[in-house]
Amino acid sequence: MSENKGQCACGSVEYSFEGEPINTAFCYCKSCQIHTGSDKWFGVWVPKEKLAFTKGQPALYTRLGDSGKEMIHQFCSQCGTTLCIDVTVGNFYSVSASTINNNHELKPNMAIYTASAPSWAVFPEGVPKYDVLPPEFS
Repeated sequence: MSENKGQCACGSVEYSFEGEPINTAFCYCKSCQIHTGSDKWFGVWVPKEKLAFTKGQPALYTRLGDSGKEMIHQFCSQCGTTLCIDVTVGNFYSVSASTINNNHELKPNMAIYTASAPSWAVFPEGVPKYDVLPPEFS
């Protein structure tokens, strides 16, 4: 992955980022479940300085994360697609893997907040699971 591009479902908002992600994670926290309407969020972690919006500007929704710091969801105001979450405590964007062009080779490196997963969640085999966060991210 050298240059990566992506967009919302309707194409009103587009973005690009350079280089390899710093992490890829399935997040099973309750907020991600509610936000996605699913059991998890698949986030591709990109340093903030590497991502730019190249067409349109996303709308914002802000909530507090477990750290007490802001998690700023950036989404298309036309179609509602969440493109990324600004994880202010970590100074990175958690980019929605499903919005990235050519995302078929992406795989999660970890599963986080698994203690909050619904009983019917299926965890990927061979991917480390953490009840909350791994020690290096806590």
